[in-house]
Amino acid sequence: MEFLIISGLSGAGKSRVAAILEDLGYYCVDNMPVVLIPKFAELCLSLKGRYERVALVTDVRSGENFEGLFESLDALNKLGCEFKIVFVEAAIDVIIHRYKETRRRHPLNVDGQSIEETATKEAAMLEPVRRRADYLIDTTSLSVAKLRERLIELFAQDKKDRSIIVSVISFGFKYGLPIESDLVFDVRFMPNPYYVDSLREKTGLDESVSRFVFEWPQMGEFMERLKSMIDFLLPLYIQEGKTSLVIGIGCTGGQHRSVAVANALGDHMQLCGYHTVVSHRDISRS
Repeated sequence: MEFLIISGLSGAGKSRVAAILEDLGYYCVDNMPVVLIPKFAELCLSLKGRYERVALVTDVRSGENFEGLFESLDALNKLGCEFKIVFVEAAIDVIIHRYKETRRRHPLNVDGQSIEETATKEAAMLEPVRRRADYLIDTTSLSVAKLRERLIELFAQDKKDRSIIVSVISFGFKYGLPIESDLVFDVRFMPNPYYVDSLREKTGLDESVSRFVFEWPQMGEFMERLKSMIDFLLPLYIQEGKTSLVIGIGCTGGQHRSVAVANALGDHMQLCGYHTVVSHRDISRS
C-alpha cells in the first residue's frame, strides 16, 4: 500500500494537493486527526488491496498534536506500513496575501495576533516535520496547473492514463449538441449509410456500416488529421491542469457515421495510453 501523510503550513495549499492526488487515484482524507492515523492505516491494510493508494492531510496546530503526529508515525512503522511525508509550504508574505484574499482567519490566530506572527509561529512549530519530509512542495510561485504537473511527476503511476480522462461521445445534430462537449467535430460531410437500404437499420457498431464509412479516401485523411490534432492538444490540456476532455462526434442522427468515427478515435486514444470512455448518446433513437 502507498501511504502519504500531507502536512505543512496553513494556507500553503494542502487541500489543493489532496484534491489533485485524488484525481491521480489516491483515496484522500482531509484534516485527519493524528491520533486516528494508525487505526485508519490498520483498517486499510486489513481490507487487502481495496485502498492501495492513500493520502491523509493532517494539521499540527499545538504542541500536543505535534508530539502525537510522531507517535502516530512510529505506530505506522510498527504496523509495517511504509509511508512518505509530503510537506507543503509557501513564503510567509504569500500566505498573508492568500488569507487577505479569502478573508479567512488563520487557525492559530486565537488571541488577535497578526497573520504574519501566527504563520511564522506555525512554520517554527512544523520545522521538525519539514526536516523529516520526503517531499517538499513550495507553492509560492506555483499556479494550480504547475502544482498539478509537479504532483503528476512525483506520484502518477501512468502519467497519460492518470492525468486526464477522455470521453468520446457520438451524437446526432438533430437532437442537439452534447452540452458537456469541449470539442465538437461534424462528420456529416461523409456519404450517409442511412441511404443504403441494407445499412439503414444497422448502426456504426456493425462491421458493414463501419466498413462503408471508412472505405472513402477522404475519411482516411480526416481521421489522420483528427488523431494528429488530438495528439497535439492533449499534452497541452494536461499541462494546463485539465482533468477531463469531452470530444463530441456528430452526424445527422447519431447512429451511423458518428458512431463509427467515435469508436475509431476512442481506440486510438486507448492505444496512446489515455484513459478513454466511448459512449453513443443517440444510437438507440428511432
